[in-house]
Amino acid sequence: MRQQFALRLLSGAAFAAAIMLGGQALAAASTEKPATEEAQTFDAGKVNTFSGAFLAARTADVDHDYPNAITLYRKALELEPANTEIRERLMLAMLMSGDFDGALPIAQDLKADEAVERITVIVRGLDDIRNKKFAEAEKLLTYKGTNDLDRITHTLLAAWARVGAGKGKEAQALVRGIKGPVWFKVFTDYHLGAMALVSGDINAARSSLTAAITNDDGVATTPDTFMRAIMALARLEASQGNKQKALDTIAVGDRLISNYAPLKALRQSIEAGDKPDQQVTTATEGAAAVLFSVGGALNRQGAEEMVSLYLHMSHALDPKSADTLIMLGGIAEKLEQPKQAIALYEKVPADSPMRRISELQLGLTLAQTGEVDKAREHLKNLIASDPADLRSYLAYGAVLSDAKDYKAMAENYDKAAQVVGPIARPADWTIFFQQGIAYERLKQWDKAEPAFRKSLELNPNQPQVLNYLGYSFVDMNRNLDEGMEMIRKAVEARPDDGYIVDSLGWAHYRLGQFDEAVTELERAAQLRAGDAAIIDHLGDAYWRVDRKLEANYQWKRALTLEPEEAEIPKIKAKIENGLPELDAAQLAAMKANAKAASATPEPATPATTPPAETALVTPPADGGARPTNYTVNPGDTLWKIAHEALGDGDLFIELIKANPRLRRNPNRIFPGQVLDLPGVAAPVTPSSDPSSAPAGN
Repeated sequence: MRQQFALRLLSGAAFAAAIMLGGQALAAASTEKPATEEAQTFDAGKVNTFSGAFLAARTADVDHDYPNAITLYRKALELEPANTEIRERLMLAMLMSGDFDGALPIAQDLKADEAVERITVIVRGLDDIRNKKFAEAEKLLTYKGTNDLDRITHTLLAAWARVGAGKGKEAQALVRGIKGPVWFKVFTDYHLGAMALVSGDINAARSSLTAAITNDDGVATTPDTFMRAIMALARLEASQGNKQKALDTIAVGDRLISNYAPLKALRQSIEAGDKPDQQVTTATEGAAAVLFSVGGALNRQGAEEMVSLYLHMSHALDPKSADTLIMLGGIAEKLEQPKQAIALYEKVPADSPMRRISELQLGLTLAQTGEVDKAREHLKNLIASDPADLRSYLAYGAVLSDAKDYKAMAENYDKAAQVVGPIARPADWTIFFQQGIAYERLKQWDKAEPAFRKSLELNPNQPQVLNYLGYSFVDMNRNLDEGMEMIRKAVEARPDDGYIVDSLGWAHYRLGQFDEAVTELERAAQLRAGDAAIIDHLGDAYWRVDRKLEANYQWKRALTLEPEEAEIPKIKAKIENGLPELDAAQLAAMKANAKAASATPEPATPATTPPAETALVTPPADGGARPTNYTVNPGDTLWKIAHEALGDGDLFIELIKANPRLRRNPNRIFPGQVLDLPGVAAPVTPSSDPSSAPAGN
């Protein structure tokens, strides 16, 4: 199955890495229907029983519909004012909706409630800090429990209370005394540096921030805090008149996370002779930074609610923090609250270097809510305001793809390709991949194939491109040997990707290899359960191996899975009449094609052959590592090696892990040095076939 992908600017914990331009900024489009956020508004006045109010509130709560949940919990409290559980749930819903001040009185009332003590202590402590009641805050936040995360969170907050009280050295001593796992140091180094800056101790700040950006696990554990440390140190050096040192610090961040918009803006400011202000200048902002650090480190799939809780409390203390707002917007999208996401993106200050990122994501989210025309106009204006920003073309292209306006999509990527120019970078593979998809959808193969091949030239063995191009070859009965080889390589690189496995199964089907088709399509159906196109394919394969009852079952099942409208009459016809018998000529043609597909492929053209020293390291099917070597060339950086040798710049972290000697200083590489390459590949959430599901996120 061909896959079509749409831009996604936010990704997991690595918020920083997700707002750069590159292959990793492209995530697969969701196959789910757009969220119907707050589709129904409850009339709380009509709810007249406690059980009705409570059950309705819980339903809204589970759906992350916090405004309705809050309204209904309040109604339940009117009916049972002494119900502690309802008060607990109301407080949490208010915090999750960003209403810190509304939740505060409830937290005060519930301070003796052990069930929510973990939350109420932090809420009350934060309120004391922002009200400059630093002694009370420190006393309240003193932690005696055994939970590592709670211990570092409380202790860092207590230390910031000391900073607010003018006890900078005592605050730093408290932080240095924190004991715990190795990842603690990622947080402590940054916050020690920030505390020293607020306290005016430049030498201590420089020492701690330098330790933060050279921490062995800093980028991998919490890239968001790592980038804050980079920028804090660069601002420090600029403020001290050390312009070159400031730029050198920024270069460290550039080498690890390329094209990070705020870092680019900071460099331009420092190059112009400015001395930018620090992000953290008060104890209140420092406390907000603690919650941002913890929330960013926890930001993984499945942890959205906890992360949102930390970040909303951080935002309450530091409303101007753009990175907090953008991360909250991304989480709101994950929780299927696009309107809340849009509101958060709109709050990013107009003068923030992250404003453009928020505008791009806002455009994508508008389309997700169904306001496609508004999204298109918004993103077109962004392109016009900065025609050199390739991210704008990717975002606009994603909206056009979702709307199936492939003509406009092709024109958009043609313009983007002109911006790229004759010397493309490895990260530009996404531009040409999307350009190829647009022309393939327009059935202009003479323009699609060169774009796909250009994409592979820039990112050899990229599984998404291999899958799409290989499937297209097999579907058109041309270049069958090359097409099958491409699909097999894609499956080898992504063995658990149901859509790519479906491509292999359907290729076998088109070649008349029905037994092999059944094997692969059954596996695809397990990997991507509930996809109508895959189930439909499986039904076809069952029919050809004379498993007709099972075929009918799969076709009927496919109808229940909301296939594309154009496919519904075709599936119904198969249920009614089955598949037509294949005549001798058709079987002979399939046999000939299968023979051609199994032939040893001719050597690839130079345009698609990667240099020997930059071959993609492919993991074995069991997911284990298969290390190989790479010899460093003049001009190489770890970022470049990850892009070219591993096929994905995001994998520089794995590259560092595979070479322990680089952990102390990731930039200390030299020509002729031999590096171990990890046998890993970055995970990609697959989208569906564009012919059977819309693109989008």
